[in-house]
Amino acid sequence: MGGQRAPVAPGRASSCRLLVLLLPLLLLTRCGAEEEVLVNTKLETSDLRWTNHPAEDSQWEELSGVDDESNSVRTYEICTRNSPSSYWLRTRWIPRGAATTLYVEIRFTMVECASLNSRHCKETFNLYYYLSDSDEATPTHPSWMENPYTKVSTVAADHLMTRGERRSNVKVLRLEPLKGAGLYLAFRSEGACMALLSVRVFYRKCPPLQRAFASFPETVPHSLVEQAQGVCVENAVTPPGEQSRPPSMLCGEDGQWVGQPTSSCACRPGYEAGETDVRCRACPSGQFKAGSGPGVCGPCPDRSNTLIPGSAYCLCHHGYHRADSDPPHAACTRPPSSPRSIVSQINDSSVTLEWSEPLDRGGRVDLVYRVLCSICGTASKALVGSCSPCDDSVLYRPAQRGLTQRRVTVWGLRPQTKYTFTVQSLSGVSALSQSEPASDRVNVTTSRDVPPPVSGLKRVAASESSLSLEWNVPVLQNQFIVLDYQLRYSPKEGEGAGQWQWQYVSSRSSSVVVSGLQRAVRYQVQVRARSQAGYGSFGPEGSFNTLPDGVGSHLVVTAVLVSMGILMLIATAILALYCYRRRVKDSEQSDKSRHYQMGQTMKVYIDPFTYEDPNEAVREFTKEIEASFVKIEEVIGAGEFGEVCRGRLRVPGRKENYVAIKTLKGGYTDKQRRDFLSEASIMGQFQHPNIIHLEGVITTSCPVMILTEFMENGALDSFLRVNDGQFTTIQLVGMLRGIAAGMKYLSVMSFVHRDLAARNILVNSNLVCKVSDFGLSRFLTENSSDPTYTSSLGGKIPIRWTAPEAIAYRKFTSASDGWSYGIVMWEVMSYGERPYWDMSNQDVINAIEQDYCLPPVSPSCLSLSMTGD
Repeated sequence: MGGQRAPVAPGRASSCRLLVLLLPLLLLTRCGAEEEVLVNTKLETSDLRWTNHPAEDSQWEELSGVDDESNSVRTYEICTRNSPSSYWLRTRWIPRGAATTLYVEIRFTMVECASLNSRHCKETFNLYYYLSDSDEATPTHPSWMENPYTKVSTVAADHLMTRGERRSNVKVLRLEPLKGAGLYLAFRSEGACMALLSVRVFYRKCPPLQRAFASFPETVPHSLVEQAQGVCVENAVTPPGEQSRPPSMLCGEDGQWVGQPTSSCACRPGYEAGETDVRCRACPSGQFKAGSGPGVCGPCPDRSNTLIPGSAYCLCHHGYHRADSDPPHAACTRPPSSPRSIVSQINDSSVTLEWSEPLDRGGRVDLVYRVLCSICGTASKALVGSCSPCDDSVLYRPAQRGLTQRRVTVWGLRPQTKYTFTVQSLSGVSALSQSEPASDRVNVTTSRDVPPPVSGLKRVAASESSLSLEWNVPVLQNQFIVLDYQLRYSPKEGEGAGQWQWQYVSSRSSSVVVSGLQRAVRYQVQVRARSQAGYGSFGPEGSFNTLPDGVGSHLVVTAVLVSMGILMLIATAILALYCYRRRVKDSEQSDKSRHYQMGQTMKVYIDPFTYEDPNEAVREFTKEIEASFVKIEEVIGAGEFGEVCRGRLRVPGRKENYVAIKTLKGGYTDKQRRDFLSEASIMGQFQHPNIIHLEGVITTSCPVMILTEFMENGALDSFLRVNDGQFTTIQLVGMLRGIAAGMKYLSVMSFVHRDLAARNILVNSNLVCKVSDFGLSRFLTENSSDPTYTSSLGGKIPIRWTAPEAIAYRKFTSASDGWSYGIVMWEVMSYGERPYWDMSNQDVINAIEQDYCLPPVSPSCLSLSMTGD
């Protein structure tokens, strides 16, 4: 028997093997597959040939007997009730295989000592084991004692044999931890009368298992639980995100699988679960499964099909496509048909195009449009077949590409020129189609007359740094009138040649003085006129020289002598008047003199609404910019009058730079146009590094625009909230210093802002803060329970930034701006916190009247001075 395994293990009985093949679920029950038997004397039919000690007085006797089921078995019996000596019985060498824990099942009978009437009788025996890497035992080795043998337990009978009754005992003992290749078992009796009916040595293991689409191998537990690593079954994968965690399961010491797999597998795309969770089957033809997981195969979407079973997607039919952004279960679609019924409406140098939706959208909802422009020559001589794409001077509103609405305005067109506009309809699958997008086109000719070229340009006078020029007023057709003139000039030769400088002239004058020129330099000059139809062509080029040094010096001397004579007469008159009144009005006259001198040197802000014609203020304080110099890139916000955009300004002779563009939306009234441009008339009077700089205006084309410098970081309040806690106190104070410098400049200019708040401060990339929003006049809403300042267009401004005297008496001064600056200080130091938080406007007014102070946001409270300094 030594070294041989019982027929049940590891090959298993044939009947159990058949059950395993037919009923996989029976793997979870005990049918012998959970135990690997190393020794089973019940199945032995020949002598066991175990070793006795002492050999010369052997008391263990091997006999043939029957078990409880009347089966013939080989047994060992002993009865030494009259002797207290130890008698040992040792098995043959038992290889332990992969197990570190073995179980020994002993079936035995024990005679009751009371029936034997012996004082040396015992009703127990001892079990030992000896570890060995090979079959090395001899009748004398190892020594027959507890060391080197290891005692397992003293075994006592539960049932004792008495006269007329025979009952066997079954004990299962556990041996652990075991090392080495094998071991011997030894039985020691000291006065017992007993019989070993059978000895079975085995270890427990978890059988192979398939569960949750994972396969786990046969596992021998080496501790209380053993973690077994498995693999996914065929056509199953681990879910995304668990690629580094193969499926695992716990094998208990009793040979039973514990719980569920810790990382389950799932059927891969194109496969679904079978009747159970142990295999994945392919999707049949005409069905698909896009992802891995517990889903089932579904029919292919419209206009698609599969080519083979087990498909993860369905191929679209010819002429149909599925966009990259479409899910796999989306139906295949095709590009839309062409737009219909394009209608054009010409307005000066712009044209508005409108069209109808395509008859066939191709089954998609992401329909957009693209407008292409081609120039085909002048209206009188079209270049047939020689059209070329329009250049960057042609602008589109709202955009040229990605249009979702069926309307676009194109401006910057040349007069009396033939254009072809092509409108294409596109969708998410248009790029996948091999054919060009479906389109429709319309031909447009800008036929309105523009002013003829300006002629008669001549020099009237010249100096070392200026030229005085005049020209003939052009004669216009169609009852048009000249709105203004545009003059450009540059040096004829040398440095700066070809770099044009621009100047605009009112239509009331056909002459201009060009100043700031270099002395003794020849300049080339051209002039063109603008009417309701747009700008005409530049007239013939004129060349004029500035004067060199010394020319006209005699005129200067004469003028100086005459001026000196006049000054002497004036001085004499003033001296006589002074002597006459020196005793009565000396102090008063001195004060008036000082006041007069100050008024002559200080520049004071001029309200554009004091002009009889507000357009005159626009021409005086702003600079007109040609629309072709501006390219709008994106919309960044919305203002009171229209959209606010970011764009690039490319004036010839100057470096290209980014600008912010405020536009006046279409359908405006004359009053709205005046109100819109009044802010430009205000900004144009200010020149300070902490005041937003006006680049110019565009009033000669549609839409009307105001161009200012572009501030990359936007409004101060939102910028601080986004960057909460990111700046040092020095940086925050630097921002406040810049705002204070700008407000001091406005105070010197006698301008009251009336709406100073962090939202109206703009920040550039260098953290320079600039005051902006020089809006319309405001008045206090009367008979209201929630007083606010309301603009003439209805825009309300919260009163949290407004001084008490401005609320109560409508008194706006530099002192009230100082109050607002104090609130801005609190906003900056609190990183854009809303002043007075969620208090209502009336609660704010009541709190201020009760001397309420906003809590400090720095080591000391921000105290505000009400003196107006």
